[in-house]
Amino acid sequence: MRALTYHGSHDVRVDTVADPVIQEPDDIILRVTATAICGSDLHLYRGKIPQVKHGDVFGHEFMGVVEEVGSAVTAVSKGDRVIVPFVIACGSCFFCEMNLQAACETTNPGRGAIINKKQIPSGAALFGYSHLYGGMPGGQAELVRVPKANAGPFKVPDELDDEQVLFLTDILPTGYQAVINAGVGRGSSVAIYGAGPVGLMAAACARMLGAEQIFMVDHHPYRLAYAQATYGVIPINFDKIDDPAEAIIEQTAGHRGVDAAIDAVGFEAKGSTTETLLTTLKLEGSSGKALRQCIAAVRRGGTVSVPGVYAGFIHGFLFGDAFDKGLTFKMGQTHVHGFLPELLGCIQSGQLQPEIIISHRMTLEEATEGYRIFDKKEEDCRKVILRP
Repeated sequence: MRALTYHGSHDVRVDTVADPVIQEPDDIILRVTATAICGSDLHLYRGKIPQVKHGDVFGHEFMGVVEEVGSAVTAVSKGDRVIVPFVIACGSCFFCEMNLQAACETTNPGRGAIINKKQIPSGAALFGYSHLYGGMPGGQAELVRVPKANAGPFKVPDELDDEQVLFLTDILPTGYQAVINAGVGRGSSVAIYGAGPVGLMAAACARMLGAEQIFMVDHHPYRLAYAQATYGVIPINFDKIDDPAEAIIEQTAGHRGVDAAIDAVGFEAKGSTTETLLTTLKLEGSSGKALRQCIAAVRRGGTVSVPGVYAGFIHGFLFGDAFDKGLTFKMGQTHVHGFLPELLGCIQSGQLQPEIIISHRMTLEEATEGYRIFDKKEEDCRKVILRP
């Protein structure tokens, strides 16, 4: 089969690799009909995630048609059209029983990303996301092996096009969880840092839930203009406004700050010269610029929600400010599975139209160019989908 594979920093290629096969009784083989390049994939592409190996297949946003089923699979059948959550969960462990599928303690044989790990088991394996997270081949391919098929694959109605449901695999539930974690509701004010795909989905969900003020911080004018036109956000360009948090606070009632802030940027936030040097020298794992801005922008008693990926140490966390303001922090990988019925209903009713953010439609064979365009933010690229 053909698949997008890693050959080093900024070097991905579409190669011919071995077809996947059933390995466990609850596996399925999926023929991929649509997949996408995620902002998280760019961390891999840039060589920022450890334990990515030569030849690894990328891709954790994908869907398709069931081609083959293992002997123990009962939830889906050959020919079913399904989306597949990027988190691989067993459905029956301690955490899965709590609807915390991203913490599943049975699927990841890798170490996970925790530095001070102690005896704590790793969280769930992820498709196409390094050997820290299980080394599972991803879905930017013609075929993919999907383990735990009685717990993961989610059947979608035939009347909905692939593009309408593809983002249920990751960015839509990730944006939704970020907004739910932030406590956003009718009349809320929220600042979203990052106008990439997750930030845009967070804006869509915040608007759906009745947020009154949505600020969005980024430095790509085309992204901010799109978010303003589509979701009615108040754009803040940090290349033009030196302190976005200050600009946000000035526009809130009583200069109190927003009710919640969402960091949809993560560890590759554009930071200070000091942070750039520290991360280059590997003396810290993440830039804390976006997180510091979130802490500054939110009101006392507010919430900071973090869907953006972080790892390792952070310079200047300002924990004292967080304590003084009595902030709540909620964060982590997305517990995709539990959100799917509700979000599918929102798509069917027209409350959410996640597909409108797609800017580039390409074939799998064009995936290398898709990565380059998305990484360089060329051609007003918001989201790339690939069809094998």
